[in-house]
This record gives sequence, structure tokens and C-alpha cells, in this order.
Amino acid sequence: MAKKVYIVGAGTAGLAAGIRLQNKGFQVEIFEKNEKIGGRMYQLEKDGFKFDVGPTIIMMPKVYQEVFEQTGRNANDYIPIQKLEPIYTIQYDENQTVDISTDLAHLTEFLEDISEEDTLGYYNYLTKTYKKYLVAKNHFIEKSFRKPSDFYNPKTLINALKLKTFNNAYNEISKYVKDERLMKMLSFQTLYIGISPHNGPSIYTIIPMIETIYGVWYIKGGMYTMASKMAELFEEIGGKIHLNSKVEEVIIENKKAKGIIVDGNKYFSDYILVNSDFPYSMKNLIKENKNKGKYTDEKIDKMDYSCSCFLMYLGVKEKISKDLQVHNIIFAEDFEKNISDIFEGEDPKDPSVYLYVPTKLDDSLAPEGKEVLYVLAPVPELKTRNKEWTEEEINEYKKIIYDKIKTKKGLENIEDLIELEMIYTPNNFKDKFNALYGATFGLAPTLLQSNYFRPQNKFKYVENLYFTGSSVHPGAGVPIALTSAKLSADEIIKDSEVCD
Repeated sequence: MAKKVYIVGAGTAGLAAGIRLQNKGFQVEIFEKNEKIGGRMYQLEKDGFKFDVGPTIIMMPKVYQEVFEQTGRNANDYIPIQKLEPIYTIQYDENQTVDISTDLAHLTEFLEDISEEDTLGYYNYLTKTYKKYLVAKNHFIEKSFRKPSDFYNPKTLINALKLKTFNNAYNEISKYVKDERLMKMLSFQTLYIGISPHNGPSIYTIIPMIETIYGVWYIKGGMYTMASKMAELFEEIGGKIHLNSKVEEVIIENKKAKGIIVDGNKYFSDYILVNSDFPYSMKNLIKENKNKGKYTDEKIDKMDYSCSCFLMYLGVKEKISKDLQVHNIIFAEDFEKNISDIFEGEDPKDPSVYLYVPTKLDDSLAPEGKEVLYVLAPVPELKTRNKEWTEEEINEYKKIIYDKIKTKKGLENIEDLIELEMIYTPNNFKDKFNALYGATFGLAPTLLQSNYFRPQNKFKYVENLYFTGSSVHPGAGVPIALTSAKLSADEIIKDSEVCD
């Protein structure tokens, strides 16, 4: 008889782990509190406009495709994907905008216009960072740490030293390039996982390297296509998804997970895999202190959290600037102050903003002749900010964001073109997706909250209980969350084989 696995949450990692386990012969059911799947890979839909709520940038497409290919499917039948060129546009100020290309000739031309020294430095950065990436991938990212000896052994510690993680990302980049534009171009990506380039370990300089080497891609229908097609495949192979089903507690008896309580009803299974965010889950789903291990409520509150986001989802009544790409960055005039404000709890008065315009490529996301404009500004999470957002503050910050958007050529009258406006703040991430403190990316990937020091996929304090998602090993970002799904599923498979 097939062993039963219940998964808490139909987010990215929950769906991907469900597919892997169902495909391996387990009987898997997913319980999701919201009215549809996706977690932060969610979609808002109104008046014919469709908006990806959270992640939008697709890197490392093979990781996405592997989710489908492991079941013998052709990934292209589920997630039709295409490469973007250029990968994005950067506006440094109102007089300087640059298209960033992965084409070697175009990239070299851009770099040599800055200096030959920085061109050489940039390519040295790519080479040396790729070497670190291979070490990280093979020895840390794609490896579970069940017990101390999995980390504290000569081979792993030698490889950890190769990563040189004691330096921060910004200082590491400064070893290779000197031009301020390149420094910004290679450092802002740490915000993809919610951490400052001045505080994030230097290993996260791999993100711009991955963009350059592997490219940036787009799935037709936007990122939500990935979530919806994972759910479709999961059900095709026999899995079950229960929507509007809030898990209230993990049932634990004698240090062993036995099942879950959903809307007051008890459901029993062989294994429990929790995809709801780890900090929330420890505070709300594991009720007794004796079962929390070191992750007491006090410990969870003291941990470091990623930044959050102020998001504006705008339906535009006509096609907008031809100078916009699918992905666009507008830097703050003072990027250093912008970063320090975010991580010191201040709402940046001059924010850097990210504009995502998928309708430049995909007309299916808006009514004919209209445009989808997704605007993101990183802001403090609620713990550091020390208060939730009020309606008055939301309206004030909205004006700041509009003023920033209007610095982009062709968007000077953007407010006159808005047909639909929806806004998400850290409050929404806290309430809608159970992100503690509204921290969009979960636990911050600081040095002491990474690899072995991050919550692990197999929970060592309770048998048959596992975790997956952005706040557990190996971390945040969609490709990494998909890797977390693989690791957590493999841990369950491993334990099941031992029991057999």
C-alpha cells in the first residue's frame, strides 16, 4: 500500500515536491489555505489584466524543466519558454539608460565603452564566480545536512573555505570592477533574495553571473504558468489538491508527526511536508515547545529576515514606451542610501524600482491594445520597520513610486494612463502568504542562516516531519526553492526506504 504524504501549502516548493513524491509512488495530498495554488507565485486577475504577484525573473530554465521531465513529460508542452535579449534595461539616471545583453559582442562593446580594465575585470569575475558556483552547487546547494558530520568534515569545510563567504557581495565585486555603474549592475541582484549587497555573503555574487551565462527567460502566460502547470501535472499523475483548506496544526505524538488538523478536522498520514513559511509554521503549526527544538518562538523572533516589497499592479489603457523591455531597473540617485534605508527600517524616499512589462512579449495578459505594468520597490519588513502600513502611508508612498516611474522616458504621463491599480505591501505578504513580518523572501540568507545553519529539510526534533521552501535549506529564489523541493522529497524517499 502506498505511503501517504500530506503537504502543507501549494507554493512553488510544495507543488514541485508533490510531483516528485507522487511520481515515486507515494499517495500525496496538498492542503492550501488560499482559493488557488501558487503561494507567492500567485496571480491577480481583474478586468482582463493578469498580474504575477511575486517572482517574475526566470533564470536556470533547466531547473524549471526538470520538474516536468522527471515524469517523462516534455517540459515545453507545459511551460513554453523563450530567452530574452536584452535581459533587462538599467536606468542609472534620467540621462543614462543601458540595455544589458548576454550576447558576448554586445556585452564587450558596453564594457569597453567603460574601460578595458573593467572589461577584463568583468570577465575575471565571471570565471572565478563560476568556479565558486560549481563548488556551491555540488557541495552545498544540492546537498542536505541531516547531522553535524554532514557539514563538519574535512571535505565540506575545505570546500566552504573555497567559497570565501566571509566577504560581503559588494566588497567581492569591487575586487573585479571599479566603475560605479558596473558595481551597481553586479550588486543589486542580492535584493532578489531580500538581502543587502553590503550584508549578503559574497557567494550571492553568483546571481548576476547566472544571468549572464544562462540568460533570463520568459514563460508564456507569465510566472503563474509554472505554478498552474505544476498543479496540472500533479493531478494528472494522481495527486490531490485541497483549496480553501487552512492547516491549523501538525499532529505530533511521542516526537513523531502523525497528521494535520484542517479546519478542525484531523487527517492522518505517514509523512508531513510543510511548505508554509518556516518561521510562521514553527510559531503556529507546532504547538508544544517540546516539539520545536531550538526553534522556540523567542528564537524565531530573533532571527534575521529578508526585506519586503511595495508592489503596484497597474493596468495601462494603451501600449507604453517602446524603450521599455520586459524587465527594467530604475536606480535611486543615491543607491547606497536607498539600501541602508531598507535595512535600517526606513521607507526609502528615493527608491530604486523594478518595472516588469510582460505584455511587451505576451499579449495574453491584458485586453487588446493594453499593457500590464508591475512595479516593485524593496522596503523594510515589518519587524525592522516596527509597524504595519496604514492607508495614508500607502497613498503617500504610491506618489513617491509614481514620481520615480515618471523619470523613465515615455512614462512621464503614466498616471493619466492607468485604468486599474492594485497595491501589495508587507501587510499583504504577512496576511495572504503567512510570511512572518511580511518578509517577502523569508529568512535572510546571512552567513549564519545559510547551508548547515539554515533550517533543514528534515526536521531533526520530530520524526516524519519535513520542511521545504524559501526559509529552509538551500534558500530563496525560484530555482533554489525548486531545489529545496527536490531535497525534501529525497529525504522522505530515503526515510521510507529505511522503513521498508
